[in-house]
Amino acid sequence: MTNKQKKTLWRIIAAAVLLVWAMFGPTLWLPAGLPFVSVGRTAADGTAAFALAAWARFLIPYLVIGWDVLWRAVRNIAHGQVFDENFLMAIATVGALFIGEYAEAVFVMLFYQVGELFQSYAVGKSRQSIAELMEIRPDYANVERDGQVEQVDPDEVEVGETIVIKAGERVPLDGVVLEGRSDLDTAALTGESLPREVQGGDDVISGCVNLTGLLKVRVTKAFEESTVSKILDLVENAGSKKARAENFITKFARYYTPAVVLAAVALAVLPPLIGAMTWSESLHRALIFLVISCPCALVISVPLSFFGGIGGASKAGVLVKGGAYLEVLSRTQIVVFDKTGTLTKGVFNVTAIHPETCGEDQLLELAALAESWSEHPIARSLREAYGKDIDSGRVADVEERSGRGVRAVVDGTEIFVGNDKLMDDIGVSWHPCHRVGTTVHVASAGEYLGHIVISDEVKEDAARAVSDLKALGVARTVMLTGDAQAVGESVGKQLGLDEVHAQLLPADKVERVEELLAKKTGKGCLAFVGDGINDAPVLSRADVGIAMGGLGSDAAIEAADVVLMDDKPSKIAVAIRIAQKTLVIVRQNIAFALGVKALVLVLGALGQANMWEAVFADVGVSVIAILNAMRAMKGPGQQ
Repeated sequence: MTNKQKKTLWRIIAAAVLLVWAMFGPTLWLPAGLPFVSVGRTAADGTAAFALAAWARFLIPYLVIGWDVLWRAVRNIAHGQVFDENFLMAIATVGALFIGEYAEAVFVMLFYQVGELFQSYAVGKSRQSIAELMEIRPDYANVERDGQVEQVDPDEVEVGETIVIKAGERVPLDGVVLEGRSDLDTAALTGESLPREVQGGDDVISGCVNLTGLLKVRVTKAFEESTVSKILDLVENAGSKKARAENFITKFARYYTPAVVLAAVALAVLPPLIGAMTWSESLHRALIFLVISCPCALVISVPLSFFGGIGGASKAGVLVKGGAYLEVLSRTQIVVFDKTGTLTKGVFNVTAIHPETCGEDQLLELAALAESWSEHPIARSLREAYGKDIDSGRVADVEERSGRGVRAVVDGTEIFVGNDKLMDDIGVSWHPCHRVGTTVHVASAGEYLGHIVISDEVKEDAARAVSDLKALGVARTVMLTGDAQAVGESVGKQLGLDEVHAQLLPADKVERVEELLAKKTGKGCLAFVGDGINDAPVLSRADVGIAMGGLGSDAAIEAADVVLMDDKPSKIAVAIRIAQKTLVIVRQNIAFALGVKALVLVLGALGQANMWEAVFADVGVSVIAILNAMRAMKGPGQQ
């Protein structure tokens, strides 16, 4: 809870205590009479005494709880924004004070502030302080000038200059490799499952991380035109395009408030003009009408309904950043997925072992031993799959062949572990694998021993996530990935997705989402689910962005509207069910509150409703609506 929320809570408690004192506390005697704030009494001995007037007793808790609403109303009027909920709350409660309904004025303002606190707490609780996307911006570039390497700001490097990128450093600018060979971690930008090997003549993009070797790169684009800059720009511009659901209460008050104020003025002026009642009677009836018209039930029940939905989603491991996103989520028609880290685990594992002339265990053991000195992700995957301590004494003469694999002597026998290029180099006949993934071949003394497949595994609940979405009526499920076409199509077929688009950069993903947004029908919405920095622009552009919170990048979580805290894609359907249930409850509360309000307003205008009925129209309806709203706190399968 923020400091502002804590202060509001203490104000609510203090005002409630003061209200109880004003209603039931002992008489507060004054030493002398004070103008306006005291009333004369006769003491037991017959002498004159003075007590604090009732209106003054109630004015204290009223100002404690309502001063900020009164100030906002005055400030908004000064800025030309007259008819809003602050104005209506102010005029209705001040009117109640004028007609002597002191307790009602304080009670209505107290209820209003409770609703505001709950709404503020709901939004504040669902938002986390996440690292800014600017963290992907390279801090420096090593540029060669006059035979020396200088460290400068990336935007100071000109096109055509040569930069040096060491292992572990982030690529600062887009360019072409002049010298060196290395592996680049591009997962944050393109979503590729495995690091991408680059060598002389290959293009590199800014934002990637150089994992292994030293690279010399000729810059082809200025920093403002680089990939990183474009991603930052896409996030900013995409966010400005995104339509946010307008707050219902503000929109309702825009029409409701001026209507009831004009009606109250007419009720106060017209009857005396036509001789139907006295001025004092018409003014009293108009003020009662204003008290009845106070939208307390709506002001409280609608935010609390969304708060209940947000709380229910939190229990299910789904963090929603505001009630407006529940409304959009309930109308989801198209769901677009990223692949790596969203539908797949984003962790590279051995998924198949296909021996030719030896056993599976022996094939894996030879590969793990040969790769025991390498820090390449493939080597780490082989060692993890082997799962035993590596006896370095069994391995000798290790030679890493960049871009191909390794050669090592294991137990006195020469072993080759690598890709098809390595097999071709040593003249060993090999064959491709039918499984999708990275194939690691193993050979010894001119003999092909078999191969091992390493791939990014599909999450256990990914298929169920897609089927559950279709059962909820989602019309189209789409996957956008920067990975290879064959890998993307394999995952899409395995999960039963309707469309798969592969080998996409962040800008390409935004273009695809734009095309899909144009295909929506009616009030349907598009949801995008992702986890990487490369997904941030698309998360912002979609009607509702859903990020993986457990392993997802900070940028993706910041750009998203909904966060799945346990990284399970099956929670998307859970979130949609909760959103749909919440919207049903919201509509029930709106219909109930407006129906009762309209009835009592008519009775008040006809002089048939007193202040107790006005209390029910506000407080009673609010309590019923709150109890109904609390149903949203339960899971989608509960009543």
